[in-house]
Amino acid sequence: MSATAGIREGYVVVAKRDCPTCVLVEPVLAELARSTQPLTVFSQDDPTFPATVPGVRDDRALEASFRLRIETVPTLIKLEGGREVGRLVGWQRDEWRALTGLNSLGEGLPDWRPGCGSKSVEPGVIDELEVKYGEVKFAARRVDIDEHEDEAEAMHARGWSDGLPLVPPTPVRVHRMLKGTKRDPAEVIGNVPPDLAPVTVEKIAVNAVMAGCKPEYLPVVIAAVEAALMEPFAMHGVLATTMFCGPIVIVNGPKARAIGMNARGNALGQGNRANATIGRALQLVIRNVGGGRPQEVDRSALGHPGKYTFCFAEDEEGSCWEPLSVERGFAPGASTVTLFAGDGVHGVVDQQSRTPESLARSFALTLRSVNHWKLAQSGDAILVVSPEHERTFREAGWNKARLRQELDRLLMLPAEEMVRGAGGIAEGIPATALADKKRIPKFRQGGLLIVRAGGSAGMFSAVIAGWGASGAMGSSPVTREITE
Repeated sequence: MSATAGIREGYVVVAKRDCPTCVLVEPVLAELARSTQPLTVFSQDDPTFPATVPGVRDDRALEASFRLRIETVPTLIKLEGGREVGRLVGWQRDEWRALTGLNSLGEGLPDWRPGCGSKSVEPGVIDELEVKYGEVKFAARRVDIDEHEDEAEAMHARGWSDGLPLVPPTPVRVHRMLKGTKRDPAEVIGNVPPDLAPVTVEKIAVNAVMAGCKPEYLPVVIAAVEAALMEPFAMHGVLATTMFCGPIVIVNGPKARAIGMNARGNALGQGNRANATIGRALQLVIRNVGGGRPQEVDRSALGHPGKYTFCFAEDEEGSCWEPLSVERGFAPGASTVTLFAGDGVHGVVDQQSRTPESLARSFALTLRSVNHWKLAQSGDAILVVSPEHERTFREAGWNKARLRQELDRLLMLPAEEMVRGAGGIAEGIPATALADKKRIPKFRQGGLLIVRAGGSAGMFSAVIAGWGASGAMGSSPVTREITE
């Protein structure tokens, strides 16, 4: 059907019975039908309405409404040579008379009445019509399943699932997801390890649907995938290591707030859709596009629950500290994702410290245990500081840099305690690697990230250990700006 529903001359009216204004103008349509000018009426909900007009066309499938771009009913369109030369919405007697040239039209009716919303633009309907009648094309292979086959079981059987049920990625859902970004669905973001398979915006959208994302989350998911493909992050190594780690997504900036991410109570836990599904979407892209599956290239001996999804936002509102994104070189107000190859959460319980020096010592003691008490510079870490703990530093005038300086000092460790065999523990650093050093830093330069998050009540912070091979031989944290 053409954009003018196959009609070249005369008038087209789109109406529905479930519209008081459409019912009001039924005598007007009857009068127009009796004139010498051709009239075609499409009814969105009842092909017998209006009964006074012959040859009403059934538009319950809404194809004509979609192709004619109807947003309000009644809509009156004038066509000449298949081209639209005039359009009116709702009822306004003088305008209808001027467009049709019938000066008696609507005698006795009110001068003006607003129209009603078209059924073709009801929530969700427009997406279905765009897929059905528009020029929407998908490059991804379509998989049809038998009508009696359970969708959840079918997707699980095909190996797409992380073990939890998935949302079926129907064409309408994928099309709706792609509306969350201005980027071209065919744009290739990069090659996803371990198979180095190219991933497009469309393929990311497919996995975002399966993960349960909303369209407004898609730019964050795309940025997370872009970050995972950056060489310093070493996604292939994160998969192939036998350690626990998986990608952790930290979101900064106004985008996190706009999509309702949780940075406060239970920020590292369940219950927030954006946190849960963004991290899951990244993992599904790695699995379904790149082939990173457990007990295949994903060789983690134990893994951890965060490998389903581990995503949270930094609590920037009310913070006296600059956000992680600014620390990592981005402008204030920029929306970013930072990826960190990390393990599970290790709590820091300190409900007694009332000075920054005392609380910093508590943090340092927990941080020393990252990977192993006797290992240094063998992994990065995230220190998640709760608002109540941050208050201790804020009241003392300590910013992030001051806390980091104190932690660096406290985490200069005695070399003799780190040597293999010291203390009767075989694990440790070879004596030859220490040379004449008396003290060595626990973390490499830049290997400790500090983030503010958590509930306003509770003097509990957390340490998240990084992959045991960091830096040139492993993974480094990376940050990517979110683009719409």
